[in-house]
Amino acid sequence: MGQVIQSIDYAAVAPALIVALAAIGVLLADAFDVPRRFAGLISGGALAAALVSVVLLAFGDRRATFCLPGDLRGGGPRSCSYVVDDFTLLFQGVVLAAAVIVVLLSLREIVEGGMPTGEYHFLLLSAIVGALSLVAARDLVLLVVALETLSLPVFALVALKRYSGSGSEAALKLFLVSVVSAALMLFGISLVYGATGAMHLDRIAPALDRLPGDLEPVAAAGIVLVLAGFAFKVAAVPFHFWAPDVYQGAPLPVAAFLSVVSKAAGFAGLAIVLALGFPAYAHVWGPLIALLAALTMTLGNLMALRQNTAIRLLAWSSVAQSGYMLAPLAVGTRRLPEAVAATTAYVALYAVMNLGAFAVVIAFRERVQRSAAAGRAAAAEWDTLDDYRGLARRSPALGAALAFFLICLAGLPPGVMGLFAKVVVFRAVVAGDVTWLAVVMAVNTVIGLYYYLVWAVRLFTAPEGRPYETSAGLPVRAAVAAAAAGAVVLSVAPQIVLQAVASVG
Repeated sequence: MGQVIQSIDYAAVAPALIVALAAIGVLLADAFDVPRRFAGLISGGALAAALVSVVLLAFGDRRATFCLPGDLRGGGPRSCSYVVDDFTLLFQGVVLAAAVIVVLLSLREIVEGGMPTGEYHFLLLSAIVGALSLVAARDLVLLVVALETLSLPVFALVALKRYSGSGSEAALKLFLVSVVSAALMLFGISLVYGATGAMHLDRIAPALDRLPGDLEPVAAAGIVLVLAGFAFKVAAVPFHFWAPDVYQGAPLPVAAFLSVVSKAAGFAGLAIVLALGFPAYAHVWGPLIALLAALTMTLGNLMALRQNTAIRLLAWSSVAQSGYMLAPLAVGTRRLPEAVAATTAYVALYAVMNLGAFAVVIAFRERVQRSAAAGRAAAAEWDTLDDYRGLARRSPALGAALAFFLICLAGLPPGVMGLFAKVVVFRAVVAGDVTWLAVVMAVNTVIGLYYYLVWAVRLFTAPEGRPYETSAGLPVRAAVAAAAAGAVVLSVAPQIVLQAVASVG
């Protein structure tokens, strides 16, 4: 009789377990009317503790849990659903570090937006549990469960600001798109399972290698549908249309979460299934990803050129950046480990740059205080690029930080981390013999320079229009400072990321 009950490696699941327990703790604290400030302390403390556990796991050996018995299908190594390796730890570190910044950015937004504190932190921590599980998943069932655990709380987070019509509309749009993407992915997984008879990625890969000819179209269709499901998650064209409206309608910290944490987890899941499960069908998904990457970066950049508001510009910029992240994966099986490492490096560097830009935008919103007669409802009007004119004069630290983040996103010195990210991606694409995509990337990089620099130049021009006072809260200032410090360190020593991802592929 096979083993029915198996032990669980609690050290392996420690990061996700710590955050899950904190989510329950926050909900219970809210139910017993514990002061609201403790919710932020619980969330931030749990995320910091989970980050410490990731660091400790990095000094140990590879771990795995939720494994099949070793004698299944005639012996051989056990297939495990949850694996903690260098890839997992790097992405979990990125997710948790970004989540700490999001919590700092959320503290005042919760009060100003009239959002329930306990529910907000519970939903945010639940989504983070999904992201942490997703990057460690090594079977299709856990991948889908983790992806939905990440997605479902975000619907409520987007609509949590009371009496906000735009928030409710954005949440509904995100919900409908996510339901469609989940349906596509589940159908694709059913086709892959029907063709291979396996759910674990290390069993799917050899099964696809020796698949009978009559089942090859079934497997190919399933792989394409799984890819489409992930394309929704990372806002790749033509599955991107939800992103600008959702970013604009959601509370700003939630938009930052979507643009960094959710996107990072989505790319981790995509890299996992392609590299570990579907390498035999790289001739199917390789050209498709190349096309998606080219369309995504081109449309994202062209639409960003037309934007006059900060949030929508960041939304379309985030779409364009997804194209750059997809590009290395287009190499297929040619130098696939290097391609995965390049995508991982770009995601890690992008997380710092983009989260920093969102942090400054949130700080700007907090610093802007119109006359008492204008009231709080008019705060949303302060979002056009022209409103940022003279920010470097009115608030030198904030203006310099935003300018630096924009220069990093553009890939210009002294924002060396952005340049380094693009060079890594270019090198992976050229080494994989997808030269035409490298040309498209070069053209799009030039296009991206324009709208980033247009915004950055406004920061140093003469102030115009409405005056405002500077009064950003300490948590937001700490978030901006942390992101800026990370950007400076990675611009001075970008090899830190390259060394970290060297063993990822």
